[in-house]
Amino acid sequence: MKTIIPCGQCHEVDVARMVIICGPGMGKMMGALHPAGSLYERPTNNVEVEKEYKCFREMMEENGVKVFDVREILAQDCNKSVGARLELEDMAAKSLTYAYDETATDIMPDKQTLHYVGEEYKRSVIEEMSEGQLVNIILTRPTVTLKKSYRDTGFTASYSFEPLSNINFTRDQQITTRNGIVMGRLRSEQRRGEVDVLEFCHRKLGLRVIGRIPGPDCYLEGGDFFPAGPDLCMVGIGPRSNLGAVKYMMENDLLGTSRVAVVKDLFEQSQDRMHLDTVFNILHSDCCLMLSEMMGEDSPTRRLVDVYSRADGAEYKLTREDVEFSKFIREEGYNIIPISGEDQLKYGCNVVNLGEGRIISVHKKTARDISKSEYFSGSIQYLNFSSVTAMYGAVHCASQVVVRGDPLPNVISAGLGQQFSKMVLENGSTATDSETNGNGSGLVPESL
Repeated sequence: MKTIIPCGQCHEVDVARMVIICGPGMGKMMGALHPAGSLYERPTNNVEVEKEYKCFREMMEENGVKVFDVREILAQDCNKSVGARLELEDMAAKSLTYAYDETATDIMPDKQTLHYVGEEYKRSVIEEMSEGQLVNIILTRPTVTLKKSYRDTGFTASYSFEPLSNINFTRDQQITTRNGIVMGRLRSEQRRGEVDVLEFCHRKLGLRVIGRIPGPDCYLEGGDFFPAGPDLCMVGIGPRSNLGAVKYMMENDLLGTSRVAVVKDLFEQSQDRMHLDTVFNILHSDCCLMLSEMMGEDSPTRRLVDVYSRADGAEYKLTREDVEFSKFIREEGYNIIPISGEDQLKYGCNVVNLGEGRIISVHKKTARDISKSEYFSGSIQYLNFSSVTAMYGAVHCASQVVVRGDPLPNVISAGLGQQFSKMVLENGSTATDSETNGNGSGLVPESL
């Protein structure tokens, strides 16, 4: 029977124990071909992105965090468990589409043609593939379209892809509440497949997935969620997440807090401030960051807070309405370190909190400002993440903390990372991470 890891977050300031990331793979390489079409801010260099993710991972591990990469999780145990291999094949089969180009001829497809675009043939192809190939299929979602040819094998093929080019931002596909993991529903149609992949990974690791936001009118992205103790969590609504998703979570007891603060972006709705974690972050139990220009009752871009409360497991009821956000935060006992609009655009607010006052920041000036503040009593590390921020996200966006608080069981702490300290190439030789990443491609090796 699979071990279920007790996962969840009570407060953003609790010690981070387990984090999920996803370094750049073939899906990211395809996304880089057209940045605007892939929801990126500007062009990217995959080799530099790989280096920055490696540094980010090492920085978290040096702070005692167990870090798992999506690509590693997908391939985990496939070399020693038939069941794990079959599960990966099933996921790959769902991601690979065979089709027949009926416009190329007036002749209806014959029995042989139907065989080569059928499920049985696809399964036979997948069965022979390496784990690395299967991972790449999942990350690129290819469609192979056949048409008749009168030579060679009798067919020619064309290829198209719907790559998961934003799966590197593992914050978005879910939230981790006091009660467990809630899978989200992303606004962008081209990102919806990421949720299935992350849910597969969570379940494979034995993490408790307690729910999933349903369609068609509910949306939830993880950058809009902050746990703030047993009494309170905050959910931003605006360009990405909406009230329908928040109400669904309250009605199904997925949040685990006695109060839910809904932070409403009614007046701005900007791509540069798409999530709550782009304009706000928690540094300590009495200290936070906030975009200065949205603070105050007179700010044209102010956020307003509705508070839903419950007692003794009863239904949530609206108990406060339209409270200005900075006022609400101060009432909760936080001192605010203001972040200028210029620094916010450079991801000054998008820090990741490892607990016990340990913060990672991607913006040097903001890191220095935090360190100088009389309100901050922790430690802050600066990480150059400029190639990743080109894709519209920083370290908070690029990480999902799934366990905070008590130390992990020893069996988990000593597990997956050791299995993937080396990558096995298709020809059976081995190479270190730095050697395989140095080929300039930024692709997932054929075999992990």
